Amino acid sequence: RSVYDDQPNAHQKFMEKLDACIRNHDREIEKMCNFHHQGFVDAITELLKVRADAEKLKVQVTDTNRRLQDAGKEVIAQTEEIIRCRVQQRNITTVVEKLQLCLPVLEMYSKLKEQMSVKRYYSALKTMEQLENLYLPRVSQYRFCQIMIENLPKLREEIKEISMSDLKDFLESIRKHSDRIGETAMKQAQQQKTFSSALQKQNNVNYGRNMHLGRNRILESKNEIILKRTFEDEDEHEEEVLTAQDLVDFSPVYRCLHIYSVLGDGEVFENYYRKQRRKQARLVLQPQSSMHETVEGYRRYFSQIVGFFVVEDHILHVTQGLVTRTYTDELWNMALSKIIAVLRTHSSYCSDPDLVLELKNLIVIFADTLQSYGFPVNRLFDLLFEIRDQYNETLLKKWSGLFRDIFEADNYSPIPVANEEEYRIVISKFPFQDPELDKQSFPKKLPMSQSVPQIYMQVKEFIYASLKFSESLHRSSTEIDDMLRKSTNLLLTRTLSSCLQNLIKKPHIGLTELVQIIINTTHLEQACKYLEDFISNITNISQLTVHTARLYGLSTFKDARHAAEGEIYTKLNQKIDEFIQIADYDWTMSESDGRASGYLMDLINFLRSTFQVFTHLPGKVAQTACMSACQHLSMSLMQMLLDSELKQISMGAIQQFNLDVIQCE
Repeated sequence: RSVYDDQPNAHQKFMEKLDACIRNHDREIEKMCNFHHQGFVDAITELLKVRADAEKLKVQVTDTNRRLQDAGKEVIAQTEEIIRCRVQQRNITTVVEKLQLCLPVLEMYSKLKEQMSVKRYYSALKTMEQLENLYLPRVSQYRFCQIMIENLPKLREEIKEISMSDLKDFLESIRKHSDRIGETAMKQAQQQKTFSSALQKQNNVNYGRNMHLGRNRILESKNEIILKRTFEDEDEHEEEVLTAQDLVDFSPVYRCLHIYSVLGDGEVFENYYRKQRRKQARLVLQPQSSMHETVEGYRRYFSQIVGFFVVEDHILHVTQGLVTRTYTDELWNMALSKIIAVLRTHSSYCSDPDLVLELKNLIVIFADTLQSYGFPVNRLFDLLFEIRDQYNETLLKKWSGLFRDIFEADNYSPIPVANEEEYRIVISKFPFQDPELDKQSFPKKLPMSQSVPQIYMQVKEFIYASLKFSESLHRSSTEIDDMLRKSTNLLLTRTLSSCLQNLIKKPHIGLTELVQIIINTTHLEQACKYLEDFISNITNISQLTVHTARLYGLSTFKDARHAAEGEIYTKLNQKIDEFIQIADYDWTMSESDGRASGYLMDLINFLRSTFQVFTHLPGKVAQTACMSACQHLSMSLMQMLLDSELKQISMGAIQQFNLDVIQCE
């Protein structure tokens, strides 16, 4: 460092010291070389001696190497062959291992193709799932696996399309077969109901055996025969009983449901199925315009609806979640509202009571069938009560025509009976009792005309017809009794009363006919108690029951009788007027003829013959008729005297008029 310092002569001193150091080192090197020089010379000498031996060794090694190379050529060739074989063996082992990995994949894919060809789509989806999750990941590096992986979604879509096509075919199939399914279900329900009724009768017989053994033996034997026949009918039809599964193949819907569930689209399938079935429900519920004209129209309509809901009930119980009870109840409530509206509309067109009765029977079978499948049907039975009123109206119209025909065909004269047989025929149709008449010998005449027993029989037929509708309505005997009495009251108070009133007002009905009508109504009025007994015997409800209605026939026949009496008075007065009109008084005659006028004698003879007919009437009626005739005649005679057009009257005319009045008295 001092060299670089600015000291005087520092550089020169440094160079001097450096030279001195160099000289010292040179001396040391020279000493060292002098010390080792002899050893170096000795080593060179030794190397010169070894060189000759080394050349000999080199020649020997070269010769040995040449001979060794010649001898190892065959070994090298064998070794290379071994190496090649070992490589081939390793490659074969590798190929076998890879093929062992690929073969299950190929086998599964082949199995998948086979399942697709035989339409085992659900199994095919399971195979695809195994391929994707288990087999393909092991060999995913190969190109053929990539092709398989790309094809699997396409196969899934193909399966979905095929299964959806099968589902559409299934929906079309059940739409076509719904009426057959419904018809079969309704037949089975009807057979079951018949069997249950027969069994119930059998049980009732067994229950009462100890109390009424003698009488019930006959009933028991009869019911056993009925039950036996029912069993035989069941056996005969057992082979013919078909279920929904027998008529329709449900496998497509199961298959489709499983497929969509596996694919994760179960909700999509459920929504599609329910949507399509709702559309089909609307089509099924749409009636034909001419349905109300025939029973077959109604039967086909009900069969289709029953078939639809039988299928839905089957789907509900054999699938999980495809349809639910809430869904079927909602669908049934919608359908029930539509059914009730349709039946209300179409039943209103029915004017034939037989057709209305057939409709009622179909509705009962329809309701019982669906009730057996768990659907609520109370609203249908409520509808039956509405239809019952309409049925009664059609019955009333029909019986109105029957009553009119009976009245038109009647001769309005007492019924002649020539012998005991004819008499018994009449009283078998009408409950007539008259001890005085029974004492008389044949031939004799019954006071009423032919229309009375006919009307009585028709009223009983009406009660039977009304009872037919009340059967199978699941109502108590009391309610049925009340319904029968109400409908019978309508028949008596409205239909029969109207027919009687119209009959009485007809111009061709004379006094003799009116008298017979009064007699007829009297006997019909007396027969009302027998009609009440008749209804009580049918329904097994005593008339002493507090809520039992009474028949209004008494007032009906009384009103008709009063109308007939009034018409008698009117017609009698009209006849008097007719006689008065032919009176031809000569008000200017000088003296009277000395006897009553001819018109007045004819009038009195007419009245005498008329009043003889009145002997069969109650005394009050005959007296009232006589009083009315006398009053009307006196008023007519007085009016004749007080006529404003009469300007003068001679004493002879007054005397003649006085003779006529005396004759009347």
